[in-house]
Amino acid sequence: MRTRTWPIAMRCCRTAPAWATSTVRSSSRNGRWAPPLAPRSRASRSAFLTLQLYDRSFDYEVLPFDEIQQAVVDGRVDAGLLIHEGQLTYQDDGLVKIVDLGEWWFERTGGLPLPLGGNIIRRDLGADTMRTVSTMLHDSIAHALNHREAAVDYAQQVGRGLDRKDTDKFVGMYVNQLTLDYGARGRAGLERFFSEAFEQGLIPKKIPVEFV
Repeated sequence: MRTRTWPIAMRCCRTAPAWATSTVRSSSRNGRWAPPLAPRSRASRSAFLTLQLYDRSFDYEVLPFDEIQQAVVDGRVDAGLLIHEGQLTYQDDGLVKIVDLGEWWFERTGGLPLPLGGNIIRRDLGADTMRTVSTMLHDSIAHALNHREAAVDYAQQVGRGLDRKDTDKFVGMYVNQLTLDYGARGRAGLERFFSEAFEQGLIPKKIPVEFV
């Protein structure tokens, strides 16, 4: 389980307020958000869904995740929902974090991690196959965690401009012990995430969560 979210960045002059890890600041009126946000895509549901749990009063434009930060800098949008490397680099472009949605979720849930992504598998493959695949994924992640230097070397090849220090930090944000095992906290976080989304009408039905 991954536990970070994404930043939002917003523009207002050169030192614009921005959301990071899911936020930036835009021109808000009466304390409400009023920016056209640029989330990665509707398919990036966990990030965008978290933003909607935080505040639904905004218009948005869908952009590829690696174009959002520049769109804010250029003034094409007022704020951006930043994921991936943008969480570490938004300040370099004069953007300012307004809210970290991971921190926001952690505080309001009493310390639950915010789900970012997960692997799913078809039940009709059978219990033995599901356990085998789960074990393979676990062992692969454990190998990377136990050989961090080599893993960071590999990650730098696709790191989109991060130096080694930031690449190491970035990897640690997304691959950690919760990636190996959700545990009680991780499961509770996922169940609450889906429950709140359903209660607020953001998803059409309750999602029963089962773990292999």
